[in-house]
Amino acid sequence: MSPIPRFQPHHGPAILSSGFRPFFFAGAIYAALAVLIWLPFYYGELTLATTLAPRDWHVHEMLYGYLPAVITGFLFTAIPNWTGRMPIQGWPLLGLVLVWLAGRFVMAFSADIGWLAALLIDAGFLALVALVVAREIITGRKWNNLPVVLLLTLLLAGNIGFHLEAHFGGLADISIRLGIAVVILLIGMIGGRIIPSFTRNWLVRENPGRLPSPFGRFDMAVVAASAASLVLWVAFKDGTLVGAALGIAGVLHLVRLARWAGHRTTRERLVLVLHVGYLFVPLGFLLTAAAAFGLTAPSAGAHAWMVGAAGIMTLAVMTRASLGHTGQQLTASLTTQTIYAMATVAVLARICAAVHPAWSVGLLHLAAFAWAAAFLGFAISFGPLLLGHRKRQSAVPAAQPSA
Repeated sequence: MSPIPRFQPHHGPAILSSGFRPFFFAGAIYAALAVLIWLPFYYGELTLATTLAPRDWHVHEMLYGYLPAVITGFLFTAIPNWTGRMPIQGWPLLGLVLVWLAGRFVMAFSADIGWLAALLIDAGFLALVALVVAREIITGRKWNNLPVVLLLTLLLAGNIGFHLEAHFGGLADISIRLGIAVVILLIGMIGGRIIPSFTRNWLVRENPGRLPSPFGRFDMAVVAASAASLVLWVAFKDGTLVGAALGIAGVLHLVRLARWAGHRTTRERLVLVLHVGYLFVPLGFLLTAAAAFGLTAPSAGAHAWMVGAAGIMTLAVMTRASLGHTGQQLTASLTTQTIYAMATVAVLARICAAVHPAWSVGLLHLAAFAWAAAFLGFAISFGPLLLGHRKRQSAVPAAQPSA
């Protein structure tokens, strides 16, 4: 039997009543602004007082800045459903938000603050989140969710390694691949549970017929194969063995996705977008495999994973959780569908920019503005829900299944 989540009254600002509210709102705004700042920074039209090269600042703030905020918002909202414990609210939640914001500030001004101080402040956020998540899962005795703590710890290690590599080597390398690998494994583990669950719920109600295959041994095998191939990729980057392992993992993810009956959800984009986002997981594996064989640029696969899988999946989860936890109907409005479309344009343009360098300038601008439109669109359209109180309180949150 799944734990029954408990709730406690919150009399302070509504945005501090649940983890998804501040982290989804701030994370979305920052995801858009960081990319809009990066373009002129990359082309030398803007200067930041950071010790990082333009590429590394951009990668760090997407991989270790915006994504940890959204992951934290999701976990702090899902964990009460997993464990039945009270959610993180009020001053403790505000404190974590301020630590995250401090990290974004020091990364932009690390040349003035010092690289070591920037490392300590920036890494402090993931360290605190990992400790909070570990405490909640261990206290709630939900041992099957402990792998999430391991992945958060690896993400923290990747962030620390990023600072060390950038300072002592000039550019980050292994730590970038480690961070991407952790994010993809998180999507594989968590997405592999919520996508078939949400799809099944909608199909049973709206389109009876073939249902998704539930999480089982095949899914565990896919995650294990993914982890093995990603370890090889992080350690060696390219070569025949790396390419073969990544290619096998990509095919396995395609089979896994096909088992979830996503083609039967076209009438509800709130469900369909989860399948679209996950499609970029196998595409990222296949493009990265091609790069390992020297057939395409490594950035094609990296951006399929980060802009496509991570970007679209985070928007899919943020929109669904914001609707479900504020008492709204779980359906994608025209505005929400436009957000999804802009994110899809962003990833396709970014992959094409990597594959066709001659077109890169125009495609990079298209990708950046489409990405910013998607995330600012989320912040503007969902901001009133995140800043206001929910209409009703359900017994089981609509945004995460039990795990």
